[in-house]
Amino acid sequence: MEIIPVLDLMGGAVVRAHLGDRARYRPIVTPLAPTSDPLDVARGLLRIGGFERFYIADLDAIAHTGDHRAVLGRLRSELDVDLWVDAGIADFPAARDWLSSGLGDLVLGSETQADTLLVRRLRGDPRVVLSLDFRGDDFLGPPALLAAPDAWPDRVIVMTLARVGSGMGPDLARIEAVRRLAGAKKIYAAGGIRGAADFAALARAGVAGALVASCLHDGVLGSAEIATLGSERGHAAGREP
Repeated sequence: MEIIPVLDLMGGAVVRAHLGDRARYRPIVTPLAPTSDPLDVARGLLRIGGFERFYIADLDAIAHTGDHRAVLGRLRSELDVDLWVDAGIADFPAARDWLSSGLGDLVLGSETQADTLLVRRLRGDPRVVLSLDFRGDDFLGPPALLAAPDAWPDRVIVMTLARVGSGMGPDLARIEAVRRLAGAKKIYAAGGIRGAADFAALARAGVAGALVASCLHDGVLGSAEIATLGSERGHAAGREP
């Protein structure tokens, strides 16, 4: 199962997310980096694990108060990683512009969608990821989108915002419910993941990967644990069917 570090960007800095309450987010203080500058934090994360990609939430773009395209350009030019980026895009011209920019794969957050049309239109594009966003028991987005797995692209994030930065553990019941709906699509978990034990539970639930931040910055998931998880992934990939 893939580990995907998260960078939440606000005001030019990486911020520490907590329970999805963006008004309380502040620039991150982490032993992995000397500052909250996105490039510093990304380099610090890469020193503890050979991550292939980062998930980035451009919170200014989502809130329509600006964007971090220049920051994303720096990350793309200076680091050998792929980016999954949620920039609050909800219409086709903006999505087309994003996909032509070369800044990364496009994450369509359900919380910013007015209907199913954009997701359905882009479902066959391999550069598109859908994030199904939840707060508590509430789905954030058009109910028709949650009820239409045929409209989803091949990669789907289950984002439980109230568990972000909480240490509460992943919402396994919701993740498993979405996985059953998704069929052969790849499911990625986000929110509340504490460490290796949660990764094991998610692997048993058939999850392809998990988005994490707090457990990396708090040292719960360090180089040794990441190497072990990587070894387990390798053994699983090499098993005979």
